[in-house]
Amino acid sequence: MMLEVKNINKVFDGFSAIKNISFSLQAGEIHAIIGPNGSGKTTLFNLISGLIALDAGTVHFEGLDLAKIKPHQIVGLGMSRSFQSANIFPKKTVFENMQIALIAKNQAHLNFFKKSDGIYFTQAMELLQAVKLDNEANALSGRLAHGMQKQLELAIALASDPKLLLLDEPTAGMSLAETQLSIQLITNIVKDRSLTLLFTEHDMNVVFAIADHISVLHHGEVIVSGPPELIRQNQTVRRIYLGHDKV
Repeated sequence: MMLEVKNINKVFDGFSAIKNISFSLQAGEIHAIIGPNGSGKTTLFNLISGLIALDAGTVHFEGLDLAKIKPHQIVGLGMSRSFQSANIFPKKTVFENMQIALIAKNQAHLNFFKKSDGIYFTQAMELLQAVKLDNEANALSGRLAHGMQKQLELAIALASDPKLLLLDEPTAGMSLAETQLSIQLITNIVKDRSLTLLFTEHDMNVVFAIADHISVLHHGEVIVSGPPELIRQNQTVRRIYLGHDKV
């Protein structure tokens, strides 16, 4: 089992944000978490990745209990994630963002008297090529279009050489063309690198196009979980979460 989430709970100031959630991912699986704003998707990701502490329950990654492991150590184990807002250094170039990510991954310490321009050049450019940003290597990342910033964040997530990739709203704020490009990139990368993918998403076309398994959150609880066709036929999902009768 790649990831096993069992009976996890989180309370903020008396409010139960996550209630007794359990699910698991097999290696190579693409699992989507859906639900409206406020349903607990990002909180769930923060719990899994160790950014906030569990109140109850367990998260195991490849059999290892993550309860007392720090977020940067979890990344080192092979779990990497993105955020709803692109988590990049806007005043650094695209290449410099990748260089920083690779230095952090390899825990490299730069020699004060040595120029850092060429460090991890090949690895950085290979990752940028994978997300179609190699031609933007010298551009300031803060000036990239939103879709390109999300592509850069994906490349940064890949710099840690993950086994499990957590993507929080990877197409949020994108145009239709940007969404289509992003999803094609993600699916190609997941396939080519034999990754396991857990992602949250509002675009149901994206979810049903690529997910092997879907879990639906409602007020911090999983109300239904299963293959896309089961979710597509569920009347509660149709009425409350998707807002219409056809999925």
